[in-house]
Amino acid sequence: MSSFRNVHWLWLTAVVMLVDQVTKQLVVKHMALFETVPLMPHLNLTSLRNTGAAFSMFSDSSPIVFVLIGVAVSIGILMWMRRNPQGQTRVAIALALIMGGALGNVIDRVTRGHVVDFVDFYWGTWHFAAFNVADAAISIGAALMVLDSLIESLRSSSAPKAGA
Repeated sequence: MSSFRNVHWLWLTAVVMLVDQVTKQLVVKHMALFETVPLMPHLNLTSLRNTGAAFSMFSDSSPIVFVLIGVAVSIGILMWMRRNPQGQTRVAIALALIMGGALGNVIDRVTRGHVVDFVDFYWGTWHFAAFNVADAAISIGAALMVLDSLIESLRSSSAPKAGA
């Protein structure tokens, strides 16, 4: 078996990074900071900058901290993907999405010193933390990992027991 196993899913990582960077560049080029464009009920396009992590946590930290974390996570994911058995497609897709999102935000931190966020979901006066394509890919990847874990847990609990 190839030593690269599920690394062929890296095309998905590249697509996430490309779409993320293109959408962020469009926001930076065509919207003023804090400008809001209503798209539909409960959804705005809002030009924001985030110097922190999720929900602007650790916003006083140096961008290099987040760059190092993103690179370390990506290296770990590459190793995991390389060792991940063929046929665990959900896991491979999840890892590719997470790595694409992590590297998309790393590119922002290296080139801009902050992350461009622009998706603004809200209900009444409550607004969810603004996010971007990279953040969405990370969240979808994490959800796929949880789903895969639940499916595997159900499979193993319903499998016939040896000696039964």
